Amino acid sequence: MISEYIEAASERARYELIDDEEPYYGEVPELEGVWATGKTLEECRRNLIEVIEGWLIVRLRKGLPIPPIGMSRIEELEKLEVSG
Repeated sequence: MISEYIEAASERARYELIDDEEPYYGEVPELEGVWATGKTLEECRRNLIEVIEGWLIVRLRKGLPIPPIGMSRIEELEKLEVSG
């Protein structure tokens, strides 16, 4: 469920070159505040996936809604335990 959502979100990412030390910029327009940069496109993609994961954890912990991405949805969980 979560890995499918992350995959769907990363497939909808938009990338562009910006004038910056890390010139690759990526965002997922459907997920407010989800963006990342990188020195290469691949680094930017990896960073964006990490941001999506962190964004999901915060929203699940706070009980905030998670918008569907295409056909991918994460239903509300009664309790989320994160260890490590």
